[in-house]
Amino acid sequence: MPPTAAILLGYLLGSIPFGVLLTRAAGAGDLRQIGSGNIGATNVLRTGRKGLAAATLLLDLLKGAAAVWIAEAILPGLGPVAGAAAFIGHCYPVWLRFKGGKGVATLMGIALALSPPVAGVYAVVWLGLLAILRISSVAGILAAISAPVSAAWFERFDIVLVLLGLTLIVLWKHRANLERLASGTEPRIGSGKRG
Repeated sequence: MPPTAAILLGYLLGSIPFGVLLTRAAGAGDLRQIGSGNIGATNVLRTGRKGLAAATLLLDLLKGAAAVWIAEAILPGLGPVAGAAAFIGHCYPVWLRFKGGKGVATLMGIALALSPPVAGVYAVVWLGLLAILRISSVAGILAAISAPVSAAWFERFDIVLVLLGLTLIVLWKHRANLERLASGTEPRIGSGKRG
């Protein structure tokens, strides 16, 4: 069935743990034992390998976009379904006992494939706040929130609910960060390695 195929395609693409694979291949150890234990680019940065962090971010973004593009090419109309499945795969990969990343880069890739203007807003919010505040969680959370808001602004009501659902998962995955923000203990990028 086409919806099942789109879900399977998206999940398998999204569940590729690029951060873990790249750090292991580079001899930087098991990413899950470093810093926060997260498999995303921010934690890869804590290894001191900026190139690996950039590659992780780009690949995590591209797998979200690829899921949408491939699904639309072979299963027209099911791009958003495949994108959502890729996001779930990234956050809850079966290969890592469902302990994955927080989805910020992958969500941007999905937004890019679904609506470049929405992705443009996402990038400005994410990178702008990252440069100003140097707090990865704040930049990522607010970028995710911008996705359904800007989709509505650009009258892409067909993707608002999908983006809203994924944004809620981003917030859930950042719950520990939100607690640290509330207590004033959330680290800034460049403030030192953790773990």
